[in-house]
Amino acid sequence: MLDHLFFTELLGLKVYDLKGRKLGRVRDAAIVPLVDPVRVDRYLLGGGWAWLTVRHDQIQTISLDGIWLRDEQLTPYHRDDYMLRLERDLLDQQIIDVEGRKVVRVTDVTFLRVRQNGHDELRVQEVDIGLRSMFRRLAQGVLPRPLIRRLMMPIPVNSIRWEFCNIVESDPQRRLRLNISTRALEAMHPADLADIVEELGPSDREALFGSLDSEVAAEALSEIDPDIQASILESLSEEKAADIIEEMAPDEAADILADMEEERSDAILEEMEDAPAQEVEELLEHREDSAGGLMTTEYVSVPNTVTVAVAIAAMQGHDDVLESTNTVFLIDAEERLTGAVPLARLFLGDPAVLLSSLQDDRLISVPVKERQDRVIAVFDKYNLVTLPVVDHANRLIGVITADDIIALLRQS
Repeated sequence: MLDHLFFTELLGLKVYDLKGRKLGRVRDAAIVPLVDPVRVDRYLLGGGWAWLTVRHDQIQTISLDGIWLRDEQLTPYHRDDYMLRLERDLLDQQIIDVEGRKVVRVTDVTFLRVRQNGHDELRVQEVDIGLRSMFRRLAQGVLPRPLIRRLMMPIPVNSIRWEFCNIVESDPQRRLRLNISTRALEAMHPADLADIVEELGPSDREALFGSLDSEVAAEALSEIDPDIQASILESLSEEKAADIIEEMAPDEAADILADMEEERSDAILEEMEDAPAQEVEELLEHREDSAGGLMTTEYVSVPNTVTVAVAIAAMQGHDDVLESTNTVFLIDAEERLTGAVPLARLFLGDPAVLLSSLQDDRLISVPVKERQDRVIAVFDKYNLVTLPVVDHANRLIGVITADDIIALLRQS
């Protein structure tokens, strides 16, 4: 009994009416995800001057020998954006395997044949991506279908279950009509999502970033090869690009905007909220090969007169900053840097004592115009995780993290 069928077997299959007369051959098939995410809802026939549409409930039986109808009232095919056409939209296209976290190219589709209300239906079960499906495609029309099935048996199966497939669609409206969700992608680790983005072509990158939540897109963008970060943002609308930039660390945002055409980066800054835009603009004023070009303006600083308890309270809501630093900085009334306290020492200290009593004896900082090679040397010499950056008056204006140094070394 035939319990499954491949799309390459379905293509070209003859379709017969109630009297056994041939009406045409299958040229494509479509699912309507908003109605049923796996059932083949329409079969498109070519045989005359126009294509005809066969509904799933008009079919009696499906086999390797053909399709027999139980209802001959066929209608001309009209484009429908709610349809996902398998030959046009899926076959030979790149999709995302969200379980394997990679980009793959579809070479065939496997259907499960089921008997439903007295007639046959096909349900999408898997997409095929390996040598087995390539052989099957090449042999179609050359060898009989049953023989092809026997010959391909020794070849290992390489397929992805349909529920783990994510289709890349550039049109936001069509994404809604096809019920394409980004939830599985947004649940990935940013580094895995970045790897997927780098495997996609430019147009698919734009489509994917245009569909992602801005915070998720920002996290992934920070992990992507710097050579393509700017091109991704340039491909998006200024509003979407601004939303993503606002979610990034100011130093990372400034690095990307610095690689873009000035007119384009200015337009994105115009779309941003005033506070984050101002932070990024200030960073853009510094030379890229200086401490100012490396630093971020996201850090935790408190007056040098506060107690440990007050300092801990001040850090509430700074979880994202604390992920990349191990230090809280002390400043005086003029915002001059006066000390640094490791977080471990802070949390183990007596809440009532002055924070300044816990500061390191040695305070290391660099001027904002310090060369990058000198900054790297300081990190290496003192085995630092964070390094404060000061202006000409010794005011704290930024912090360089070990992550920034690692990223710089990777680029070079």
